Amino acid sequence: MQWEIVIGLEIHAQLTTASKIFSGSATTFGAEPNTQASLVDLGMPGSLPVLNAQAVKNAVKFGLAVNAEIGMTNVFARKNYFYPDLPKGYQISQMDHPVVGKGFLDITLEDGTVKRVGITRAHLEEDAGKSLHEDFQGMSGIDLNRAGTPLLEIVSEPDMRSAKEAVAYAKTIHSLVRYLGICDGNMAEGSLRCDCNVSIRPKGQAEFGTRCEIKNVNSFRFIEKAINTEVQRQMELIEDGGKVIQETRLYDPNKDETRSMRSKEEANDYRYFPDPDLLPVVIEPAFIEEVRRELPELPQDKRERFQSEFGLSAYDASVLSAQRELADYFEEVQRHCGDAKLAANWVMGELSSLLNKSDLDISESPVSAAQLGGLIQRIQDNTISGKIAKVVFEALANGEGDSANTVIEAKGLKQVTDSSAIETMLDEVLAANAEQVEQYRASDGAKRGKMFGFFVGQAMKASRGKANPQQVNELLKKKLDS
Repeated sequence: MQWEIVIGLEIHAQLTTASKIFSGSATTFGAEPNTQASLVDLGMPGSLPVLNAQAVKNAVKFGLAVNAEIGMTNVFARKNYFYPDLPKGYQISQMDHPVVGKGFLDITLEDGTVKRVGITRAHLEEDAGKSLHEDFQGMSGIDLNRAGTPLLEIVSEPDMRSAKEAVAYAKTIHSLVRYLGICDGNMAEGSLRCDCNVSIRPKGQAEFGTRCEIKNVNSFRFIEKAINTEVQRQMELIEDGGKVIQETRLYDPNKDETRSMRSKEEANDYRYFPDPDLLPVVIEPAFIEEVRRELPELPQDKRERFQSEFGLSAYDASVLSAQRELADYFEEVQRHCGDAKLAANWVMGELSSLLNKSDLDISESPVSAAQLGGLIQRIQDNTISGKIAKVVFEALANGEGDSANTVIEAKGLKQVTDSSAIETMLDEVLAANAEQVEQYRASDGAKRGKMFGFFVGQAMKASRGKANPQQVNELLKKKLDS
C-alpha cells in the first residue's frame, strides 16, 4: 500500500524579554538553579500575575509577519495538569481566544519550489521549570528558573507531507523569529523547541489517520530523524494488522526510536477555564499599526531584493538572507567594495569556512565586514591577487593587522604589475626550462595547454604569488608563441 505522510508542527519559541511573562523575575539562561523564581512564578497564595507588555508586542510582531489575524481581545486561561516542574499545578496559557489567529508562511523547499503552510494560531503562555536527572542518582532535581518564561506556541496546519518539508518549515520559523528579534532561536538552550504531530493515511484518502505527537525535539536534524522513524513505526504497525493509538511519544536519538510517554490528552482533560487573576487583553488598532511600522525587512523580502538589486542567484540570496546578522554583514561588505557577487563569494566561502572551523557565529567573526570589504577592494584594483588575498584574510583572522592595507604593507604582498619586471622574471623561468619550452612548441591541443599551465605555475612560484596572473598569462603566451 502507498502511504501519505501528514505532519503538523507546534513550535515553542521563548520570547526575548528581560523579565518573565507574569512577574519581574529575570530570564537569563544559565543562572544557578532556583535563583530566578519569584513567589508569582511559584503561584504562592496571595501573589498576583501582571502581564508583560513586551511579550504581547512580540506576539503581535510574529502575527503580522505571518499574515495572521490578530486577536483584538484575547484571554488567558489556566491549563490544569500535574507535573513535578509545574509549581502551580496549572500553566497560564490561551485556549479559545489566542493573540494570533489564522495566517500562513511560505517556505522554500530543496528543489526551489515554494509551498504555503497554514498557521492555525500562535498563543502566549508561560514555560514550565525543568527536571534534572543526570546529577541525582535515583532521584530527580527541579530547577524552576525557567518557570514563567514567556513562550509563543506556534501551531501549524497539518500541511506538510515529508520530514524535509517539516524541517524547511521549522528553519523558516527559526529564521523569522530571529529576524523579528523576538527569540534568540538557540535550540541547544531550549529557546526553540518543536513538537511533531505525525500520522499516515492511504494515498488518496481524505480523512486523516490517527496522529502521534513527538515531544520536545530540539534540533533540525532530530526533527527529520524523529519524523521518519515514527512514520516507519506507524507503517509497520498498520501493515502488521495493528492500530495506531493517539499518544505523546519521545524520540531517543541514541536508539533512533520513538517511545510512548503518555496517552494523548484532549483539551477537556486540562479543564481549561479563564484565569480569574488576569483581565482579557484588548489590543487597539493603533497599537497594531505601531508594531507594523517597527517590523524589519523580512527574510523573504530580503531574499527577493538580493536577487533583484544585486543580481544574486536564488541560492546565494537564500543563503545570505537566512540569518539577519549574516545578511547585514554581507550588505556592509558590498557597500565597501561595490561588487555584490564578489562579496557573496567571500562571505559564503572563506568567511563561512573560517566560522565553521572555529565554531563561531557571524556576530563573533574575527574579520569585520569593513575589513573584508577593504580586502576585496585590493583584489579589484589589482593590488593583490585572489590567491594572495587568502593569505591576507588569514592574517586578518589571526589579528595580525587592522586592515588589508596594513597586512599587505607589513608582509610585502603587493602584486607585481610592472610589465618589464614580469617579463624579466618570465625570461628567467623560460631559460631555466629550455627543454620544456621545446616540448611546448612541438606539441598542440591538450598537451600544449597542460605545458602552458606548467609555465604559469613556475612563473607564479618564482614571483612568490605576487605577479599579476592575467599579465603573466598574456606575456607568457606571447613569449612561448613567438
